[in-house]
Amino acid sequence: MSSAPVDDRGLQGLSSEDVAARLADGRSNAFVEASSRSVWSIVRANVFTLFNAIIGACFLVLLFLGRWQDALFGLSAVANAFIGSGQEYRAKRALDRLALLNAPLARVLRSGEEKDIPSAEVVLDDVLVLRAGDQVPADARVLRSTRLQLDESMLTGESDAVDKDAGSDILSGSIVVAGDAHAQVQHVGADSFANRFASEAKRFSLMHSELRSSINRVLTWVTWLIGPAALLVLNAQMIAAGGWEEAIASGAWRDAAVGAIAAIVAMIPLGLVLMTSITFAVGAVKLTRRQVLVQELAAVEGLARVDIICLDKTGTLTEGDIVFDGSHPLRTDAAPGWEQVLAWYGAQPDANATARCLAEPYTELPDAEPAARIEFSSARKWSAVAFADGPAGTWVLGGPEMVFPAAAGAQDPALDAMAQRVGTLASSGRRTLVLARSVAVLNEDDAEAERLLPDVEPVLLLTFREQVRSDARETLDYFASQGVAVRVISGDNPDTVAAIAREVGLDAPHGFDARQLPEDDDALAQVLEQNIVFGRVTPQQKKRLVLTLKARGHVVAMTGDGVNDALAIKEADIGIAMNSGSAATKAVARLILLDGKFSHLPGVVGEGRQVIANIERISMLFLTKTVYASALAIVFGALLLTFPFLPRQLSAVDGLTIGIPAFFLALLPNQRRYVSGFLRRSLIFSVPAGLVIAAALTVYTLAANAIGIDQAQLRTGATLILTLVGLWVLIVLSRPVTALKAVVIGAMMIALVLMYTIPIVTDFLELVDPGPDAALLVAVISALSIAGIEIVRFVYRRVIRSSIAPVAPAGSGAADGGAQNSSTVGATDSRK
Repeated sequence: MSSAPVDDRGLQGLSSEDVAARLADGRSNAFVEASSRSVWSIVRANVFTLFNAIIGACFLVLLFLGRWQDALFGLSAVANAFIGSGQEYRAKRALDRLALLNAPLARVLRSGEEKDIPSAEVVLDDVLVLRAGDQVPADARVLRSTRLQLDESMLTGESDAVDKDAGSDILSGSIVVAGDAHAQVQHVGADSFANRFASEAKRFSLMHSELRSSINRVLTWVTWLIGPAALLVLNAQMIAAGGWEEAIASGAWRDAAVGAIAAIVAMIPLGLVLMTSITFAVGAVKLTRRQVLVQELAAVEGLARVDIICLDKTGTLTEGDIVFDGSHPLRTDAAPGWEQVLAWYGAQPDANATARCLAEPYTELPDAEPAARIEFSSARKWSAVAFADGPAGTWVLGGPEMVFPAAAGAQDPALDAMAQRVGTLASSGRRTLVLARSVAVLNEDDAEAERLLPDVEPVLLLTFREQVRSDARETLDYFASQGVAVRVISGDNPDTVAAIAREVGLDAPHGFDARQLPEDDDALAQVLEQNIVFGRVTPQQKKRLVLTLKARGHVVAMTGDGVNDALAIKEADIGIAMNSGSAATKAVARLILLDGKFSHLPGVVGEGRQVIANIERISMLFLTKTVYASALAIVFGALLLTFPFLPRQLSAVDGLTIGIPAFFLALLPNQRRYVSGFLRRSLIFSVPAGLVIAAALTVYTLAANAIGIDQAQLRTGATLILTLVGLWVLIVLSRPVTALKAVVIGAMMIALVLMYTIPIVTDFLELVDPGPDAALLVAVISALSIAGIEIVRFVYRRVIRSSIAPVAPAGSGAADGGAQNSSTVGATDSRK
């Protein structure tokens, strides 16, 4: 959208006719913020899935047949859809609150008069009137400036105010910290920087979860298998009932349909989906008690997978506040009155953050008011003042390299010594200012011209430092011990950032200036591998660095607290924001440290590891069931055998041998280090174990049919075999069996005994006395099956240990077998 040429003649602003014309054709600052995602799309994604369609169809068929007792499995699908929808809705609400423009009113010049109008009514070519404290409502170009200074941290990442003169461009969302100006609007509405930034940050995305994607892969496999398996089982049930015509005529098709549904439901790892969601949710609640807010459930898992963490310096490694460090006299006969001068600088209402630090150590103010002064400018980086009566001469406070640009190697020994002293202090990470004095007295003409007086001599150096977080070194030591590499990405001076990094233990001899980053992605990746600290990084560069690391196969976490960190935090696998940070940053983060303590991250990692390791353990329980159920469906369908279970019998046994114990096992402590390949390891155990159980039940059914055991006794015997072998699989996957695990397993054994002995329960489940023949058959086949499961466990442990080096301490409770290993990191080691 083009705009009229900048015109500073008269500064009358737009007329009412000009404004009306622009409002009519849509050239206003009105901006309808699009929702990140509609509620309907969230519900549709979590409810209307192929998985839920299969479960829902089976549920409705059973209700139609009047077999509600067999339809209880539908509750787990409802619970899972509810949890998933609720979590995504929370993330949507956080993104929808994201906004960089907070000022409800804007001050404009129209027809020569100043007016306060709603920010949405600012139009293209309007003349903004900006004063200290205002937020710039639209992108503009400065027409006239009186020492205008803006906070543009969202663009540069630097907290220092930026001078803006006539002709300078200013961005919407910036804050006026000093001075005033008139500026003509160049971009409005969706074209403005703040709204473009917010729109990009609002793009909804779910973080990658290995657990979730692996489970979805299994569901996809099962979904493809369900159709053919269902037809096979249904055909077998109808043939067993006398053939299709006979079954339909006699009504036996109802039992055949129930048997087919039992086979289908058994194949789907319903409980695994639900248990994963519940485990994530419980982990999120536990982290909230540690002052860590989880904005997406899978983030509990995510940080445990991270192999490189990118840190912003301010607010993460440091507290974000500048503190006075000390004074360093450069001469033994320092000019009298310098303490009063520093006290005056610290007490000024317009003092910047650095100057304000002087108010505490220096409290004795001069008696007289300044005769003339030159205010601080971020462009020249110095200020000056002279007093009518008090400390004699003119006093200059500013950056040594700006007040004395030719000090290094100067012929004057005093200036050369000062330059060397400045270099020494700066290399330690301290910000350095010089207080200098000229015997000449500043006058109004000098002040108007912002002229540095001649014969200025250095009096002393002042040093300031950022307060390093007390927990930063300990936390970084933890990440180093876990093989997690670190990159410090900041908008500040590279050398200053490197010094802070060294203070917290990082091996950072120097910082890399992001203005020299290569455009080529491969070259950029090499720079990232070879350097630890990056300074002068813009928000777009931060985002690009994160994306480059991800493209190289790293799982990346990004921490920060400023708006300039928001895009990088959004693109990272795990975005972590401080609660004290900007609203935009918190809206896009996966985790928020509510009390701002960096030291919480090891606890988050530990919680994530517990989730991953324990879900891996319980997934073997659920996937074993999926394997044997799928095998039974195919085998029984091919052999035209009646399916040996009712859905309610399977639900009961699954609940007591898998579902309920899985809930407790998923919440047990487990600090095993993350290693990829969760699904592969689970299947190495689950496939052979499931085939053993399927073979056992097939042999039992064939043998029971051969000796004439009736259908009710056959089902009871099959349920007994599944109960005994299922309990043994639970015991195997719970090893080493601790006291708490023993209590859980013992409780399940008692419940299973009660299931077979309480009349009301046995009637509901249609369990009968199997008789001596079936009982003997159950005992023999159960014993052989248990022996087969032990062989599977033995082989599983050997296979896993041959490919993974165990690192977890003994007794850690990792899923027996040792998927206890260290993940490798391709990034450069970032520790000393």
